[in-house]
Amino acid sequence: MLDARVKWAIFLTVVFLTSLPVMGIINTPKPVIEEPGVPTQHVDVTDLSATPVADEMVEIPAGPFIRGTGAGGYNEQPERVIELDAFRIDRFEVTNHHYRAFIAATGHRKAAPPSRYAKNLAKMSGVNQPVAYVSWEDADAFCRWKGKRLPTEAEWEKAMRGADGRLWPWGNEPDLLAANLGSSNDGFEATAPVGSFKRDQSPFGVYDGAGNLMEWVADWYGEDAYREPTVKNPRGPDHGFYKVLRGGGYTSTGKDLRITNRTRMVPDFRDETIGFRCAVSGSGDGGNGKI
Repeated sequence: MLDARVKWAIFLTVVFLTSLPVMGIINTPKPVIEEPGVPTQHVDVTDLSATPVADEMVEIPAGPFIRGTGAGGYNEQPERVIELDAFRIDRFEVTNHHYRAFIAATGHRKAAPPSRYAKNLAKMSGVNQPVAYVSWEDADAFCRWKGKRLPTEAEWEKAMRGADGRLWPWGNEPDLLAANLGSSNDGFEATAPVGSFKRDQSPFGVYDGAGNLMEWVADWYGEDAYREPTVKNPRGPDHGFYKVLRGGGYTSTGKDLRITNRTRMVPDFRDETIGFRCAVSGSGDGGNGKI
């Protein structure tokens, strides 16, 4: 008769061997199912050896555009035709590469949060990913270093929307997969390299207005700013508590993702969802960064 310990050893061996197929099923990686037309992140977007995108600007011609919308919230109304002088604006959000050059040249503080909030920083450090964790003051300082400035709220809206009153860069119908937004299987965990979403391109050829990062603009926030009578080169209030943020980011969800949507934040706030781009007054054959 077998010793009890031997019986237990045999029993445990049998259990282990019969469990192997089940463990194999559990541990088998699930296949990646790609949706038609959806970019899947096959490359490391944080690759520090990538070729930097150029610091390129797009000229926005002088003339009218439709600002605001009756389909939006109170602070997006009324819809009105506004006139702007010619200006130029960065084709892409300012990238980590170009911001690091600014830090190296000036000794300005790095674009980084307190360590306890830095969980996503490693996913957002690529050469061509947009710089995040910058305050309004950081963004303003960078633009001035480049001989540029932050765009006004009206300039930003025209550059991203075009002149025909569309609600998104690609048209009037929402599409979560057309931009790097939240709640969409777009292939990117966090920010995408600038210009990755070809449909998130305005009629003027400016990228990432709808998604990737929210962006600081020059203006102080005014709830009734769109109700002011100025119809030529409008500016926000002379002073305030909040600066304006425009556009959506990679975490943005909900129904109010129109290009006309207006957000605000205190100017010294820094977050992984906020970046910026710069502008210059005048056309490409003249002008400067002043407004």
